Amino acid sequence: MKLFKKIILSLIDILMPGRCYICGQIIEGKSSLCPECYKKITFLSHQCCPVCGKPYLFPQEKEAICQNCLKEKPKLKRFRAVFTYDTYSRELILPFKHADRTDMAPFFSKLMFQTGQELIDDCDIIIPVPLHPRRLLKRKYNQAALLAQGIASLCQKKMLSNTLLRVINTKPQGHDNRRQRIKNVKNAFLVKKEKDVYGKKILLIDDVYTTGATLNACAESLYAAGAKRVEGLTLARVCHFFKENY
Repeated sequence: MKLFKKIILSLIDILMPGRCYICGQIIEGKSSLCPECYKKITFLSHQCCPVCGKPYLFPQEKEAICQNCLKEKPKLKRFRAVFTYDTYSRELILPFKHADRTDMAPFFSKLMFQTGQELIDDCDIIIPVPLHPRRLLKRKYNQAALLAQGIASLCQKKMLSNTLLRVINTKPQGHDNRRQRIKNVKNAFLVKKEKDVYGKKILLIDDVYTTGATLNACAESLYAAGAKRVEGLTLARVCHFFKENY
């Protein structure tokens, strides 16, 4: 039976070879990016603020907290992302987010699992950032929920997709600044079942972190419902490297 399965999989690889998610070039093995496109993605290293995860340009002490976090304590106790959101990574994320490329979810989930291992190990529950029902009906799927489900499968932890709800159909935030985004998502989220999150350590999952307004609004709702700790993990983040030395 195993031999038969290997033969079938080999035939599939020959007849339907894998293609790079960005350039479409045929690639060997189980990789989803060709070597050239892989090099163009700016993966975020562990040389970052231990709280917000924003990368430092120069080496810092391991526990050096950035000035932003010292000035304004984030609602998320810790946050991490796999790579920066830029010209190249945008070509990866937009098809997944807006063009029904749900087949990309397992690849992204594995990357997030590897990057966020410490956060994942420490959490009790994994919760995706929800879409409003109207937006979900239009898009047909919640990309954050697909990522969360993939991560939950890899770590064998509970994923709750109907506990945190988006009760306000917020407008798209693509061109909004931080202040506008905070105002846009204010009171937009609600915990349906407080008993599901009370006293729990929760890991929030989303695709892109821009200003943190959405994740922070989710964290506020979870804390109001009694969550013990809320942390965040996304596939990408918009960021400017810190140059300060500490």
